[in-house]
Amino acid sequence: MADQKDDPLRPTQDSRGFYMLPRSPAESGYYTYGTMDKKPDRGGYQYPHPIMMQAILRVALEWQVIDRRRIGIGNISRADGFDDEEHGQHRDGLQVDIRPLRKDGLEIPLVWKDTRNYDKEATAKLIDLFRTLAPVKRVRFNDTSIPFVKWTAGHDDHFHVELLG
Repeated sequence: MADQKDDPLRPTQDSRGFYMLPRSPAESGYYTYGTMDKKPDRGGYQYPHPIMMQAILRVALEWQVIDRRRIGIGNISRADGFDDEEHGQHRDGLQVDIRPLRKDGLEIPLVWKDTRNYDKEATAKLIDLFRTLAPVKRVRFNDTSIPFVKWTAGHDDHFHVELLG
């Protein structure tokens, strides 16, 4: 990977003072995924507000005590809150996309309707952990049998956590 200082689309710290979420450090409890401009983002869409940074790191740490599977952390916001029309709600660093958990532990996409691979109980536990440890405003996900989640088009393969800021 190119040195962060040489890549203006992926600076270590942006003009808002937001730092890039570390990219899947060993034993962190999470891995990162996502796209930017229809290509793998290499961290370019992972600039959380400090409140979100703390929430992600704390939830991932607590999750490791509960489960060996890592949490899939997707798009948060681009450096400087750049609006690219790809994720209109991901501008202030207080929203994050997270993959539902798979029964097989693979770190690849799935939709909640795939009952053979989707681990509903673990996904519900993860959502509840966010609600317990962070100032959650809203969770958008299309498995509405999980308490507190709201159905939103395009949220079959991830849930969207929005924090109060």
